[in-house]
Amino acid sequence: MSELTVPQIEEILKQIKYPGFSRDIISFGVVNKIEVQNGHIQIFLKFTTQSMEIKEQIQKEIKQLLNAAFKNVQVTLNDLTSAELKGQQAKPGGDPWAGRAPIPGIKNIIAVASGKGGVGKSTVSTNLAIALSQLGYRIGLMDSDIYGPSIHIMMGVGDRPMVNEEQKILPLEKFGIKLMSMGFLVDNDAPLIWRGPLVMKAVEQFLRDVVWGELDALVIDLPPGTGDAQLTLVQKTPLNGAVIVTTPQEVALVDARRGLKMFQKVDTKVLGIVENMSYFICSDCGKKYHIFGNDGGVRSARELNVPLLGQIPIEPIVTESGDAGIPVVARHPDSASARAFREIASRISKDAMFTGKQ
Repeated sequence: MSELTVPQIEEILKQIKYPGFSRDIISFGVVNKIEVQNGHIQIFLKFTTQSMEIKEQIQKEIKQLLNAAFKNVQVTLNDLTSAELKGQQAKPGGDPWAGRAPIPGIKNIIAVASGKGGVGKSTVSTNLAIALSQLGYRIGLMDSDIYGPSIHIMMGVGDRPMVNEEQKILPLEKFGIKLMSMGFLVDNDAPLIWRGPLVMKAVEQFLRDVVWGELDALVIDLPPGTGDAQLTLVQKTPLNGAVIVTTPQEVALVDARRGLKMFQKVDTKVLGIVENMSYFICSDCGKKYHIFGNDGGVRSARELNVPLLGQIPIEPIVTESGDAGIPVVARHPDSASARAFREIASRISKDAMFTGKQ
């Protein structure tokens, strides 16, 4: 038998897909290290999930493939602990993303996600950030949708950020919130054609090369969807919690379940579901109309066993305020939508991640 090599083994392991996704376990980062010595293959695995079912499935497939490819070879699998991963990260030249190291000065990072586009996720992100700020918290808002940024429009900021002497980006500020978006760096009508690694590099810079200072929470507006790109992003970001935005439609449960599954894979707590575009109240008769269905978010929260943080009504002033660069919480604080956003912010602020309780 010819001598075993690490590249040979990696090529074989690329046949194994991470459960529920199209990417293989090598590109997913599950395989941390491979050692080969005297017919003994030792593989060190780095899981971001606590799901024993997923771990056991991957481990089973690894052994089956390697034992079929190489006869009379011993295969040992090692599941690296969090402590071991942090130790690796501290080594010079190590992967700075390994273990999703926390960002100094930022107490909490909250992702706002949706299973698909068009549900008002960015509207929720901007108004949630302002509502949390109005509660007295120090808040930052980061737009991680590199291809289709919108936070700069909704927050009414058109300036470009400055860079300090240490070549760190100084975030812009509006409504007392520190802001960062690709929209500050490119023209609105300029298409951005980047591959995945460049996108992740931009997100990395937004997180770690921006002078965020001391924040109680950084709200991250994620790109819409729950595919490989979104999963990679949440894998690489030290999240403390996530909010899933959905609508009242029947398909909402399917989309919400995808979002929940994505965050479960990286052991991130889902703080709850926000049902946007819940109902419309006629200004003439006061009657409530459920244009997009009734209580899809309520059912999603109940079936997925996560809190329903709130229901946002359909009000023209929400869209008008966002287009004007003054989100509805700031522009129309007494509106039904603004009150709903403040209630959502209040519920999130009472979570253990904010209060410090375990």
